[in-house]
Amino acid sequence: MAPPSNRRTGFSKRAQYTNFFGYIAAIAGALLGGALLIVSFVDPNAFSGLRGLASDGARPMATATATVRSEGSGFFDTIGGYFTRGSRVSRLEREAEINRVRLAEAAALAEENRRLKALMNMPVEGVDPVAKAQLVASTGSSPRRFATLSAGSSAGVTTGMPVRSPLGLVGRVLEVSRGTSRVLLITDSESVVPVRRSTDGIVATARGVGDGTMQLELVSLGINPLKPGDIFVTSGSGGLYRPGIAVAVVMAVTRDGATARVLSDPASSEFVAVEPIYIAALGMPDASVSASPPPAPAKQ
Repeated sequence: MAPPSNRRTGFSKRAQYTNFFGYIAAIAGALLGGALLIVSFVDPNAFSGLRGLASDGARPMATATATVRSEGSGFFDTIGGYFTRGSRVSRLEREAEINRVRLAEAAALAEENRRLKALMNMPVEGVDPVAKAQLVASTGSSPRRFATLSAGSSAGVTTGMPVRSPLGLVGRVLEVSRGTSRVLLITDSESVVPVRRSTDGIVATARGVGDGTMQLELVSLGINPLKPGDIFVTSGSGGLYRPGIAVAVVMAVTRDGATARVLSDPASSEFVAVEPIYIAALGMPDASVSASPPPAPAKQ
């Protein structure tokens, strides 16, 4: 049988009133919305107070949400940093070590350039160096003080030639091979250098002690005129070292001389110049300098 065409809700008054008031509420809502829309177009600032009130009411919830979001982000960042911290610290330490090495190399290169420039501009007072070379080795633990020079007979170096740096006397050539030379440092206990005080020419003998210092022994005994800070230079006596090369500075005065510190420390004198023997530079190439004193004359 076909359904009836009557679609009424029935004889229930409650259902009929519910539908009626629903239609009324829908129409009223539509009219209110239309009115509010027209007002917002006519006066956009008409509802600013209501919007502010709504924002104030929602602020606690928004603040709580932002705090939870921030704390959650920090928590996950902490977890991630915990797992990646080791690799980051290792990388930073490696970079710091590399930078430290590069700084040390740069400082060493700057110091080497300074020494080379000082050596190239070193005044020689009319004496041309035979060779300019490098001290490549030394006897640091032995009581004797020797060094190896990176120049030999092929560069014109011969036995007895003085070796100096821009700061002063380093030693003299003891043995020569084709490409290297053995240098007796002035701090060696067998090294004796005739010296004089630079201010007034007081003559003394500078003898190596073996511990990096020298002992100054006055030739003329009497009242000791030396004082700390006096600088001694080569006197030229003996014909081996030319006069005026700086040797040592007085540290402490003794009864018959003084203890002196070497001005040109062989440990830090990397680049040096080899000069000709003084008497040979004066025009006496056949003259020879003996390392030992001449024999005493025979008694008549």
